[in-house]
Amino acid sequence: MAQTGKRIRAAREGIAVTKLYPLDEAVKLIKERAKAKFDETFEVSMNLGVDPRHADQMVRGVCNLPNGSGRTVRVAVFARGPKADEARAAGADIVGAEDLLETIQGGTIDFDRCIATPDMMPLVGRLGKVLGPRGLMPNPKVGTVTMDVKGAVAGAKGGSVEFRVEKAGIVHAGIGKVSFDEQKIVENIRAFADAVAKAKPAGAKGTYIQRIAVSSTMGPGVKVDPSSVLVAAGA
Repeated sequence: MAQTGKRIRAAREGIAVTKLYPLDEAVKLIKERAKAKFDETFEVSMNLGVDPRHADQMVRGVCNLPNGSGRTVRVAVFARGPKADEARAAGADIVGAEDLLETIQGGTIDFDRCIATPDMMPLVGRLGKVLGPRGLMPNPKVGTVTMDVKGAVAGAKGGSVEFRVEKAGIVHAGIGKVSFDEQKIVENIRAFADAVAKAKPAGAKGTYIQRIAVSSTMGPGVKVDPSSVLVAAGA
């Protein structure tokens, strides 16, 4: 425990708790302090001026990261016939219908993203209590219920990330790896912030994006000046 405490204290040195850092500087600070023995995930958290308990203040969407997420994403697709063939050709890891339903009901969920064609939703709907709590339920709002199976699979494999506001009004996501070049991380964060800004609900009042912070899996958090992130988001 002593070694862990010492490492954390060392990582926090040089970071002012109350300061809002320009995005470029914040990214550099996080990369310099990522000392884990694995390639840590670079994470961004945003406090939004919404109350998700109200339906007109729910924030949800998907962002296609320009430089990918650095993750290996396993994709499952509910489809039949030509669309099932299309999913396999696009690189989906698991494709099926009733057989896939039975596999999931049996307790095997060996995927990170679930996509379905619209005609399969009556079947997939039976898995709501299983997939919903895990954030895996296909949803047309984030492009996972679609006839464009090829595009959805390619997006998931290429680094698209889904986001959904939590009860406390926070949205967070892994947007890359600390091994990425600083500029690529910056571009990914700005793309994510832009996607969140564009998902601003009609019921949001006042300042929408209130605070932004970045961190790595095992590293300290750094507060970021929102104006250095929201270049084109208009939030």
